[in-house]
Amino acid sequence: MEDKLIIKNIKKQKEKGMEMLIDEYGSFITSIVRRTLANARIYEEECIDDVLLSIWNNIEKFDSEKNSFKNWIGSISKYRAINYRKKYANSNVYLDSEAKEIIYIDKDLDKREIEEEVDNLISTLSYKDAELFRKYYLEDVSLKDIAIQNETTVENLHNRLSRGRKKMRLSLSKKKA
Repeated sequence: MEDKLIIKNIKKQKEKGMEMLIDEYGSFITSIVRRTLANARIYEEECIDDVLLSIWNNIEKFDSEKNSFKNWIGSISKYRAINYRKKYANSNVYLDSEAKEIIYIDKDLDKREIEEEVDNLISTLSYKDAELFRKYYLEDVSLKDIAIQNETTVENLHNRLSRGRKKMRLSLSKKKA
């Protein structure tokens, strides 16, 4: 019920909706961004703001039949944070927020870590599904274009993405256990 109220308020572009979103999911978003950005924590606040703005601007794209609101928010958070890591991988200066000192990082090493993390996450999928994830989430190719290339329907691709996300979540939960 809470999610429906949050969504309704954001769709009506009421600030109350964002306040409710932050109260309900703020720590969830922060934990995803923090875990994904790792040593690039100097960009954490900017990334979280970008996640919130993306939710605000794209709330019309949320479809409760395809995904839960929490999973949708989690996906936006994860991929925004990955994009931030890629964007700032060219920078070789990061701030260690704990020690309050500047740390110099090998930017090539950081890029490789990002690529490894994404590859490990996607490696649980079949080749075809891994390619779908790369095109849709990393290369920003529209599902319509992917459907045309693969001679399938957008609905079929949504189903494959959903099953793939479930498979990756299951794999991650097994690794943590």
